[in-house]
Amino acid sequence: MKVAIISDIHANLAALQAFPESYDELWVVGDLVNFGPNPGEVVDWVRRHAHCVVRGNHDHAVAYGTDPRCGPAYQKMAAETGEYSAVVLTSDQKEYLRLLPLTAERRLAGARFHLCHAIPSDPLSGYLDESDWTAEVLSTHVDNLVVGHTHEPYFRKIRTVGFLNPGSLAGLRVTSPQASYAIWEDGQFQLKRYSYPVEETIAAIETMPISRAVKHQLTKLIMTGDPTVEEHSNV
Repeated sequence: MKVAIISDIHANLAALQAFPESYDELWVVGDLVNFGPNPGEVVDWVRRHAHCVVRGNHDHAVAYGTDPRCGPAYQKMAAETGEYSAVVLTSDQKEYLRLLPLTAERRLAGARFHLCHAIPSDPLSGYLDESDWTAEVLSTHVDNLVVGHTHEPYFRKIRTVGFLNPGSLAGLRVTSPQASYAIWEDGQFQLKRYSYPVEETIAAIETMPISRAVKHQLTKLIMTGDPTVEEHSNV
């Protein structure tokens, strides 16, 4: 059994269409929309291909018309692209986002998995420093906890529990424009990255009806990870 795990696609269709892996199951750990230029196409792709999807804070914000609770560096980008997403998404696509579960449990090959976008006690928007994760991880009573939200890929063991963040498929918050994801196969996690036609995403951003300042911020974020952003800002 081979599971591909992706998160934080953020409406980046070019990155999604370039996904290089075959898989038996595809899990999506939230934030299909906002920031990027193709929210509707991404929602439709995920609906066709994913076996398990949980709702992220940006999915929730667009579906329910609420604040995604981003960190200060992301608030203007989230506000303008959120308005854009709300206009271009159909009512059916918004309903799909609205009905996504906050958490999901999976069992494969005798291993138990808990999936949520942020943290188990606050699945949409919670954030913890690394030193505070132990209680959250152990509270799930599973073999593996899978989260997204921070865009920072990592895998570690906390006592007997595997703890995975696949990073952002949109490549946000990294220092080069590469998509990040994870594979679970034969009982092991592996973090991976790949290049995608980033120029297609940037060209599409240029056509979005948002301010020039936000277009510049988004392009900088995709290309460089924006080194001016504080390392632990919520996204």
